[in-house]
Amino acid sequence: MTTTVSSARVATSGVGSLIGFGVVGAAVASAATMTVAAAGHAAGISLDMGGLPIPVTGFGVLTAAFSLVGLVLAVALSYRARNPRRWFVRTTVVLTALSLVPDVIADAGLATKALLMLTHLVAAAIVIPAVARRLHG
Repeated sequence: MTTTVSSARVATSGVGSLIGFGVVGAAVASAATMTVAAAGHAAGISLDMGGLPIPVTGFGVLTAAFSLVGLVLAVALSYRARNPRRWFVRTTVVLTALSLVPDVIADAGLATKALLMLTHLVAAAIVIPAVARRLHG
């Protein structure tokens, strides 16, 4: 009984830190994906998909939104999982890999697809470690 209460206390006290670092990670990742998209566009890579342009800010907005979904997952795992860090990393790596599938089949040029996939990988490389470091196990 004491172990359960102690574990719950540790998870609860760490949630504020987890959320803080997760939000900062999401903001940094959003800026990074917009930078990658803008640099790619400046280098001549089209940001058109299906004939419609993707605004550079769209990269940041979607990165922030999905990063926050990942943060909710991390908080839930911090309360429910025996080894939340391990489950968070495993789950988010799989989700990152799955996020590349729509880019592969998108109605876009090869360079555009590669740029889209790069932005997913950049975001994951920033957010996953930032959040995982705050989880135990």
